[in-house]
Amino acid sequence: MPEQTRRYQSVRREHGAAQTRQAILDTARDLFITHGYAQVTMGHIARSAGVAVKTLYASVGTKTQLLHALLAVDVADSKTTGLYDEVLRSKDLVSAVTCLAHGLRGNTERFASSIDVLYSSMASDEKARQVWDYVVAQYRQALREVAQHLVAIGVVAPHLDVDGAADRLWHCFGLPAWRSLVVDCGWSYDDAERLLTRQAVNMLEDPGPA
Repeated sequence: MPEQTRRYQSVRREHGAAQTRQAILDTARDLFITHGYAQVTMGHIARSAGVAVKTLYASVGTKTQLLHALLAVDVADSKTTGLYDEVLRSKDLVSAVTCLAHGLRGNTERFASSIDVLYSSMASDEKARQVWDYVVAQYRQALREVAQHLVAIGVVAPHLDVDGAADRLWHCFGLPAWRSLVVDCGWSYDDAERLLTRQAVNMLEDPGPA
């Protein structure tokens, strides 16, 4: 067989495998949201995706690895928006926090289905809880980088160090903050963004003791 033909067939196989993996991830996400992570088996996912169970494991690994893959894609995607580069170019507190709030709002809204999966899975599965911890660690590290910038340019209250500023950013913009307002209280994302922005600026400017 000519070398060119073998390369073409290899590319086709890789393309087909990528399509199969994406179909599996999309199917799993829908099933997790609809039925809850704990109730969905790998057999359910395989049947809904139209693949053999063996193909499912070969493509995405275990159920926990599948969940991790779903969230890892979203975490990586959230970092490609240019959000943090723009925030780190800001020279004043209000501009930085406003930009941060708007970007985080966009990510939270865009990845709402994945966040729902996390909340439905972590209480019933220890390994799923480990995936949640991974996502939170990535999120908090990103907010810490913003806090380092705000402290470095001297726009937060003098008594706040990086840890103090980062904790306040997490309190205002962490996953629970958005969910509490939007899901639990029924607020719009616009209203939540406005409130959390004001709250963050006030907490970071607060001249009182830590």
